[in-house]
Amino acid sequence: MSGSWFLIRRTTIVGMAVAMLTAGCTAVPGSTFDPGGASPIITSEPATTASPVVTASAMATASPLVTQEPAMTPEPTIAGIDSPPEALLAVEGGDPVMGQLGTSTWKNGGSDAPWLRGAPITVGAGEPLTVTFLPGMDVASWRTWYVPAASDGQTGGASLGEGVGQPTFQAPAAGSWTVNVTVTFHVENGRADYYWRLDVQ
Repeated sequence: MSGSWFLIRRTTIVGMAVAMLTAGCTAVPGSTFDPGGASPIITSEPATTASPVVTASAMATASPLVTQEPAMTPEPTIAGIDSPPEALLAVEGGDPVMGQLGTSTWKNGGSDAPWLRGAPITVGAGEPLTVTFLPGMDVASWRTWYVPAASDGQTGGASLGEGVGQPTFQAPAAGSWTVNVTVTFHVENGRADYYWRLDVQ
C-alpha cells in the first residue's frame, strides 16, 4: 500500500514539474525553444537598418552667392589718336562728304587755320544734315554757322543750330553757302572746326 502510494505521488510530482516547465518556457518572439535543454535558445533576428534622419540644414547646403560687378565703361580718351577725327556730312540717302579741317586743339598741340570755303556738297533746301566722325567719338557740344560761299569769314553769318551729341541740323534756303561746324569732343583738349560748301537747290 505504501509503495503504490509512493509511485502515484512521484508520478504526480513529475507531471506537475513537466507542466510547470512547459508553461514557463513559452516561446519568446525571436527565439526557439529546445525541449531538451533547460533554457530557451535565443536566435537573433537581423537588425533593421534605420533610415538616416536628414535635417533641413543638411539638405539645404547653400551655394555661395556670386555677384558680378557691372562692366565699367572707360572714359573717352584720345590716346593713340594723334589728330582730330574726320567729319562726314550727309543727307538721308546721300553719300557722305568729308569736311575740311580748320582750327583745332588736340592733346598738347593743335593748328590755327584761316576761314575755309569748305568741301562741296549738293543738298535740297530744308533737308536734314547729319555729321558723323571717323573714328567715332562722343561729342560734348557743337554749333553751326553759315555765310555766303564768297565770304572770307564768319561776319554776317547766321546759326543753323547747336546742341550736344551727334550734330544734326537743316540745310538753309537755296543758294551757295559755307557751313562751319565747331565741335567740342568729350575728351581732353579735343576741339575742331569743320567746313563744307553747301550748294542748296
